[in-house]
Amino acid sequence: MRLLIATGGTGGHIYPAIALADAAKKRYDDIDILFVGNDDRMEAKEVPAHGYQFKGLHASGLTGGIVNKMKALLLMAKAYRKALRIIEDFKPDIAIGFGGYVSAPVMLAAHKKHVKTMIHEQNSIVGVSNKMVANYMDAIVICYEKCFEEFGREKTRLLGNPRATNAVQVKFDEAYYRSLGLSMDKPLILVVMGSLGSSSINAIMKDVLPKIDNKYQILFVSGKNNYEEMKSVFPQDNIKVVDYVKQLDIITKVDLIICRAGATTAAEITALGTPSILIPSPYVAHNHQFYNASVLVEKKAAYMIEEKDLNATVLDEKIKLIMDHPAIKEEMHQHALALGKPNASSDILDWCDEMKR
Repeated sequence: MRLLIATGGTGGHIYPAIALADAAKKRYDDIDILFVGNDDRMEAKEVPAHGYQFKGLHASGLTGGIVNKMKALLLMAKAYRKALRIIEDFKPDIAIGFGGYVSAPVMLAAHKKHVKTMIHEQNSIVGVSNKMVANYMDAIVICYEKCFEEFGREKTRLLGNPRATNAVQVKFDEAYYRSLGLSMDKPLILVVMGSLGSSSINAIMKDVLPKIDNKYQILFVSGKNNYEEMKSVFPQDNIKVVDYVKQLDIITKVDLIICRAGATTAAEITALGTPSILIPSPYVAHNHQFYNASVLVEKKAAYMIEEKDLNATVLDEKIKLIMDHPAIKEEMHQHALALGKPNASSDILDWCDEMKR
């Protein structure tokens, strides 16, 4: 199989695409994979670092005033012409778009060249790029029931995020866990707000974490930008501060995670059934993290605190509600598992096989 994957802009688009590529490599003996993305964003480094061929385009989102939008359209047209040439040269059997504005010209070019096409929508609110191309696609994969409202059901399947498959395949690393200063015998609360962290939330954590009963241990991931400030804030032995953690390597030992509500995070914690307190980032497109979190809350798999409502008292109450009541924690675990899609990668590749026949 010759598989072309278009993705870019943020990790929420890139890492699910890489996860599917990894699954395809394991599944097919004769697989040839080409990624296409922005030539000046993180995918230009991340994709080759994972061992995949990469072709770069120069594209821009349709944001800002009329002048910026006109420039973006011109770049989009140029990217479309280059994508046509890439597709002519590579001759893919299937093209899959994982979103990010760069994927739109690639997927339209694949459609023009009569290549079988699929798009993947990670969030509960459909991205602009996927909206632009949906009518021309042969198949649409979603992660949330809500997206049926946008795409309809005729060519749309709820199969989930390939990162969910990754989550259930990673084995617990006890040596790494212990290297973080954590005990195998104490319940663990993981607090993580992304690779860079959040200064506003860190300020609240200074107040709330010392109040948590020391029968629990806390791993606080400050983010690289805030580590120097936060590393010496907590004298308590049960609170460990790191700038980064290999989350999947320890997630099966986490009793409660306090985190953002990005698509990848939601996919991973539902696949594993990890109880969570979600603090959606208000700084993302179309407030999609709020809607991602709302799905988990509605299904009783998580609690949500919006950042505007976050304070030490509210967070402390939610932590105690979950950690001091095993029945509630177990109920959240089961409801999260019910939402999970651990077979996402194989289910998506099964559909690719159907399309190729």
